[in-house]
Amino acid sequence: MPRIPRYARIPRSPNWKDLLDILCLDLEGVLLPEIWQGVARRTGIDELLKTTRDIPVYDDLMQMRLQVMREHDLRLDLVHEVVSKLEPLDGAAAFIEWARQHFQVAIVSDTFYEIALPLMKKLGSPMLLCHSMQSSHGEVTGYRLRQDDPKRQVVKGFQAMNYIVHAAGDSFNDLTMLEQAERGYFYGAPPNVTEHLPHLPQARDHAELRELLTLTLAESD
Repeated sequence: MPRIPRYARIPRSPNWKDLLDILCLDLEGVLLPEIWQGVARRTGIDELLKTTRDIPVYDDLMQMRLQVMREHDLRLDLVHEVVSKLEPLDGAAAFIEWARQHFQVAIVSDTFYEIALPLMKKLGSPMLLCHSMQSSHGEVTGYRLRQDDPKRQVVKGFQAMNYIVHAAGDSFNDLTMLEQAERGYFYGAPPNVTEHLPHLPQARDHAELRELLTLTLAESD
């Protein structure tokens, strides 16, 4: 059973009952397997096994991936082939179905629309906020971030519209989102990530994350 920290009651606007809270969820490692690790297994290239759990700076990780793709002449079609065979993690689709009955759900990811958008159908087509991949004739040439510090900015944007935001993630690139949200939760995150925000509750699976969220909703009634 997850350990529940004591939170102060969330201050709400006079019209809070007219709003559903927002739940921001990371994608890979929380709802779906890691896409680039799938490419690594398909090609046998171990460098592509590294994720945002291993490399804190996202641009460093992506530049490494792009270099590996150039060196091995890996094209976007191969990534699409890997993605087409991915299925949601066990319990993920049922968790999303439950979450959408209690929150407005946004998937906040550092993946790319050109890769991940087809996978959203397997999760019930929730909102996906991510980035754009640049390619020419099937060759991946670069990428374009939606904005700087994108995950924090998503949370701040919802907060600017008077929403209460809950967020869950597992990697270095989720830390600013979890820190900015009124309620942040680690999901299956390794110690080298959780040590940066040690006060946040941790869920090992979707059942525990659902329990944490349910308790928080009960506090707000």
